[in-house]
Amino acid sequence: MAALSAWFWNERFWLPHNVTWADLADPAPGVEYPKAGHLLNALPLALGIFAVRILFERFIASPCARSLHIQPGVLRQAQPNAMLEKVFTSITKNPDSRHLDGLSKQLDWEVRKVQRWFRHRRNQDKPSTHTKFCESMWRFTFYSCIFTYGFRFLWQSPWIWDTRHCWYGYPYQVMTPRLYYYYVTELAFYWSLMFSQFTDIKRKDFLIMFIHHLATISLISFSYVNNMVRVGSLVMCVHDSSDFLLEAAKLANYAKSQRLCDFLFIVFSVVFFITRLVIYPIWILNSTMFESWAIVGPYPSWWLFNFLLLVLQVLHIIWFYLIARIAVKAMLRGKTAFVSSPSGLREGDPVFLSVFVQ
Repeated sequence: MAALSAWFWNERFWLPHNVTWADLADPAPGVEYPKAGHLLNALPLALGIFAVRILFERFIASPCARSLHIQPGVLRQAQPNAMLEKVFTSITKNPDSRHLDGLSKQLDWEVRKVQRWFRHRRNQDKPSTHTKFCESMWRFTFYSCIFTYGFRFLWQSPWIWDTRHCWYGYPYQVMTPRLYYYYVTELAFYWSLMFSQFTDIKRKDFLIMFIHHLATISLISFSYVNNMVRVGSLVMCVHDSSDFLLEAAKLANYAKSQRLCDFLFIVFSVVFFITRLVIYPIWILNSTMFESWAIVGPYPSWWLFNFLLLVLQVLHIIWFYLIARIAVKAMLRGKTAFVSSPSGLREGDPVFLSVFVQ
């Protein structure tokens, strides 16, 4: 284990040349640098966020949904049947005519009755509009709050006005309490999403979102450990700026306010384009690739960090293509048609390599 730990925490990978972990271990009194152990604080905070989410959805989001006439609704349950359940879970959720005929003969049921059973069984796994409204309202509230906090904090930080401050004195940059709270809260939120995946209704994108949350947690932690938190805070703020707008569009969609949904989705599209296809590459990538090269110089984890940020930019282009298609359809048809499901982009996109995308 000692050999494995020494290999994983190799200073020549994580830190610039001539910098060691010992140099960061004992700062001056009143000065704090990021340490890997700090990230453990995100776990109890994630449990707290998860508990707050449950209370929020039950006592705030659910009454709001009912006030908008979005009732929980009781879906018709498929009658218990061991044979059909085995076929549903192990073979197919949507049997073809050959399977239907075979099952009809084995059970002595009409084919239409077998079809009806599978339809009811599939519906059991689908979250209701009420459930999706509550989930989106929770995410909208969190993203709005964390974006407001992050933007107000960064507005008073020198590196938002001059990104070279992300690298001056690196890696000996002080971890301030407000920056620490911002980072750990974002990390805890993604841990809470990991927890909630196992208690929420299981969806078809379960594996994709699990990998997405795991990658996001790993990469936020990665940027924290090697003290790239200043530029990391910029990345998070840039991405948070459009996320709450998408959730707002979903809320309008679930409330059947189509004009508001279309308007919010168009606003989201514009903000997404400006932040992720203009500000992100021109402002952030320019800093991480060129300013840092001039001020700090490259080292192994620097290469990995920039590679991941470039992969994220490629994903931004792909996502915006999908968003633009939806926006064009909305303008031509007068109705926003979310890709794959009303829950939208977050639940259908290939996000397994994202760094800070929520």
